Amino acid sequence: MHKEFKRYLLISFGWLSMIIGAIGAILPVVPTTPFLILALACFSKSSPRFYSMLLNHKRVGPVLTEWEKNKSISRCIKFRAMVLVVISFSASIALSIGRSNLQLMLVITGSAVLWFIYHLKEAEPPEK
Repeated sequence: MHKEFKRYLLISFGWLSMIIGAIGAILPVVPTTPFLILALACFSKSSPRFYSMLLNHKRVGPVLTEWEKNKSISRCIKFRAMVLVVISFSASIALSIGRSNLQLMLVITGSAVLWFIYHLKEAEPPEK
């Protein structure tokens, strides 16, 4: 019983992550790739069918496959993620005028996220 509950919980988290990732593909402030990587991790432990569905997807499959094999992402994806972090955190800081504690927390959090993304391993460019 406990094992089945865990499996369904992981599938639920995986689909929730997929939905948030899909929203992120439309809205520029929500990141897509981290949520899809989270979904992949959930599905890898709960549903081989959903796991392979993600890895074989024509748009997100190559990025997720690269992550699975080498724990790396392309330079282009890193750059886009960093730009989105700067835009979204800057907007949040600008909307928090008069709340210096919140602004400071956003600066620290945004800096930590940028540091983390910057230090992710980059995928080797394909040979021509």
